[in-house]
This record gives sequence, C-alpha cells and structure tokens, in this order.
Amino acid sequence: MQILKTDTSAFRGRMKMFAQNSDRQEQPKQGRGVNRWALYKQLCVAKAEFDLNDRCLAVLSSLLSFLPDDELHEKSGLVVFPSNRQLSLRAHGMPESTLRRHLASLIEAGIIARKDSPTRKRYAHKDREGGVELAFGFSFAPLLQRASEIAAIADKILADQKALKRLRDEVSVMRRDMAAAFADKAEETGELSERIEALFVRFRAIVDAIPRRASLDELSAIRANFEAIRGELAIALKTIEIVPVMSGSDAQYERQHNESLPESLFESQNGEKIDLNAPSAETPVSEKPEEGTSDELTPSISLDQVLRSCPDIREYGANGIGTWRELHDASRIVSSFLGISQSAYQEAIRFMGPETASTAIAWILQKLSAINSPGGYLRSLTQKARGGTFSIRQLLFSGMKASGGLVSI
Repeated sequence: MQILKTDTSAFRGRMKMFAQNSDRQEQPKQGRGVNRWALYKQLCVAKAEFDLNDRCLAVLSSLLSFLPDDELHEKSGLVVFPSNRQLSLRAHGMPESTLRRHLASLIEAGIIARKDSPTRKRYAHKDREGGVELAFGFSFAPLLQRASEIAAIADKILADQKALKRLRDEVSVMRRDMAAAFADKAEETGELSERIEALFVRFRAIVDAIPRRASLDELSAIRANFEAIRGELAIALKTIEIVPVMSGSDAQYERQHNESLPESLFESQNGEKIDLNAPSAETPVSEKPEEGTSDELTPSISLDQVLRSCPDIREYGANGIGTWRELHDASRIVSSFLGISQSAYQEAIRFMGPETASTAIAWILQKLSAINSPGGYLRSLTQKARGGTFSIRQLLFSGMKASGGLVSI
C-alpha cells in the first residue's frame, strides 16, 4: 500500500499492483507442495508395489489427519507427534500393538520416518504464539520425496487396469461372436464338418483354460489365439467342400469319392437316412450280381494288407490276429463297441461275406475320428455291396492314399 501512495500516476500504480499480484501467484509454484489426500489416494492404488496392506494405509490416513494443512510442504512442517491414544482413536480404536506393527511397516516401506527425541517421546517445542519450532514424532519427509515416484507408479497401474478392462471386454466379445458362429453353423447343417469341429475343439480348449483373473499378457495371448481361430474359421466357412481322394483311373473317380465321404453324408445326427442308391459312374468290371449276392464274398486282398491298413483292429484280438477267423472274431467285438446293430452286422456279412465285412469294420474303426455314425456308414457300404458297386480293395486303397501310407495291393 505504501508503494501505491508514492505513485503519482494511476496507470503506473495499477502496473505495480499487477506486478505484485503476479509475484504472489508465482511464489507458491516455486515451492509448491503436494496435497496430502491426493498423494494418499495414489499410494492406495500403488500399495502392492510398496508391500502395504489396507491396515497400514488406515494408520497412514490417521497420521496424515494430524497435519495442520492439506499441503505437504517442507516449510509447513512434516512432523506429527500424536500420542498412542490419540492415534488409536483416529484409527477407529486399533490396538496399540497393531499400531506399532503397521507403523513399522510404513517405516520399512520408506513412507514415513521416525524422528526421536532424547527421551524417545513424541512432543514439540512451541514459540510464544503457539507455533511449532521443533517437533519429535513421525516425519512425512520420505513421503514427500517419493511423491513423484508414487504418482508415476499409480498412473501406470491405472493405465494397465484400463487396458486390462478394455482387453477383457474385447476377448469377451470375440468369444461370444465365435461361439455364435459355431452354433449357427451347427444349426444350419445339423452338424459340424471335421475341419470346423477341430477349430471348435481348439476354441473350447482356450475358453476352458481362461484364468478367473487373467493378466494383461495372458489376455493378449488369448486374443491372439482367438484371432487365429477366427481367421481359419472364416476361411473354412467360405471353402467348405469335400476333397475327393483321386485314384490312378478317371473311371474310378466317382466310386472312390463316394466311399471316402464322411459319415455325415450317409446318416445325419437326427437319424435321418440319405438315399445312397444313386447310380455310380464306375464301369463294372464284371456283370452286376443278383439281389442278395456280392462279388466281394471272397476278398481280393490279403490279411496282411488289411492289418497294415487298419492296425487298430489288432488290439481287439484275444491272442493277436493271424487268420481271417481271428479277424472275424475281433470285428464282431468291435461292432458292438462301435454301436453297430446286430441286424446291420448280419446284413453286411450276407452281402459282403464275412472276410470283407470284417475288413470293412476294421476300416471303420481305423477312421472312427472322421465317422459320426459307424452303423450308418456300414449300412451304406452294405447297400453298395448289394448293388454290386462296392470294392473293399478300393476302400482300403483310398484310405491309405489319404493317410500318405500307400502300399502295394
């Protein structure tokens, strides 16, 4: 005010007053402190990084409440000196033994420091106006020094939590959409193709392995796996087709194509049969047999070739399989295991012969992963044998070519 009185110009006086106000506004910025409660909230977020629990933070909150100002500043005093009784009351009646344990944890974590008096008591020396000149107790100097570190850690944790939530939502949406795509395809066709079913098995394996509290890295890996499966599923849905197994002769193409079809084309899951009596493009090598007979009553392959093509049947021989009779006995056991009805089994023996029928059952066992209904598949082969268009030789031949294990027959 004295400066304003010496001014002879109102304009000059206003300029000086503005300069003084600017100086007052800049002074706090130069020595700006940190809001105690804002810093406390940041520490609550970053408590795991400092190995602090909720009870330690409750004690820290009680200590902070003894500060006269909200700003933590070196010039305003960073030492509080409450008695154990006062501290216990502000900590909602926490026992003194528990207080001491959590105070030790705060000191060990580098959040507060102990400033002991000669008598190790907590008190303060005050001036005539009641201002604190020297205090002994707990100092918040370490907390103020680590304020920027705590803020940086808290910001990173909050950013990670936000990214985790967004990634979790993204994975949930991908999981829902992919499950709906599989369900729609199954509802549309009644079943899933072998390729799509394999993708569904991979999808379910990933879903079942998702942790209850997945980390950011785990969710990132899950999303990558989902994206890979989704890409393969999109390709599979656009390019679903049956790739026939080609033989060396064009005249045998359609017959081998029909014999290598998956079982879903012979019998649907609801048991509805599909007509398989469509004429074959194959030129018969001999006259068509009469109804109730077959040119396959005597197989045109050896038992060794059957066992090499269908090795899984060996496990069902009581003492191994060395004769056609032992193969027949094993196939009868396998037919029951596969759920093939007695009527379907007897009909196959009638029109194919026991050796050929046993070979067909061994082949069905070998290809079981690609056949949904063994009974329906055997009936379809029996219908071909009944019509004179079935060749067990070509059935095994196509199977061995598809598996890359072609041997001379």
